[in-house]
Amino acid sequence: MTGGCRLRVFIWAVLLLLPSVMAYRPVILVHGLFGGPEQMATLKKYIKRSHPGTSVTAISLYDDNASSKPMWEQVDGFREAIRPIMESAEDGVHLICYSQGGLICRGVLATLPHHNVHSVIFLSSPLAGQYGDSNYISKFFPSLIKSTLYNACYTTKGQKISTCSYWKDPHQIEKYLKYSVFLAPLNGEVETVHTKAWRKNFLRIKKMVLLGGPDDGTIKPWQSSMFGFYNRNENVMDMEHQDYYISDSFGLKTLNRRKAIVKCIIPGVHHDAWTTDYKIYKKCIEKWLT
Repeated sequence: MTGGCRLRVFIWAVLLLLPSVMAYRPVILVHGLFGGPEQMATLKKYIKRSHPGTSVTAISLYDDNASSKPMWEQVDGFREAIRPIMESAEDGVHLICYSQGGLICRGVLATLPHHNVHSVIFLSSPLAGQYGDSNYISKFFPSLIKSTLYNACYTTKGQKISTCSYWKDPHQIEKYLKYSVFLAPLNGEVETVHTKAWRKNFLRIKKMVLLGGPDDGTIKPWQSSMFGFYNRNENVMDMEHQDYYISDSFGLKTLNRRKAIVKCIIPGVHHDAWTTDYKIYKKCIEKWLT
């Protein structure tokens, strides 16, 4: 074989390999409270620009005011929307979930056996719960303050409002455990017939990336985005000191021991900027989308 022939064969071999080398796993985007696909549009552009050819789907479901519907109802809807994307992705998918969408994604991961999520990226999500005044909360309960909101949330009717499903008053833990139909069971703080299966399903993820920061202004405490939360004295206790971590009730300790948890804490970022700030994308998101 002549030198010219060898070169042509080599070039053709490289061209044949390129599709597999350049292929990226599909990315699924899940919006937050009072949002929709447009909330994730800038992030979608960043992904398309840095990883050409990537299939990026911003789920259009429970948009705007519909995002206040019961959390398990939303989990069921998003799971069925996400399932076919996963089934068509042999090498798995990536999930990027913003704010309340992070809890939706946790529910999906827990209740979807044999899911193939490679990386799940939580953008400033109240993963350990919410206890603090914000514009979002005031839309539902304009006359209540955080210290009295449990009166509305810790009722059967209240738990049908999405934000009440992850409202965690550190001064009313007994009522939280009694009435919580979403966060407490999801955390394994209240054991159900599903607890073991949910833990097994959640542990299928390969990497979990947590984004948040002290200037978020909406998630309170902001450390909830890192699975930390208040104790009864409203002192923040890090993830490693939470009962659900110590007991490994839903697999958090196991993931950490696997070195599967990455924390990206960035000061100076307001809640609305996590999906639009290009520096955040480059520093904390892009590298996990291979």
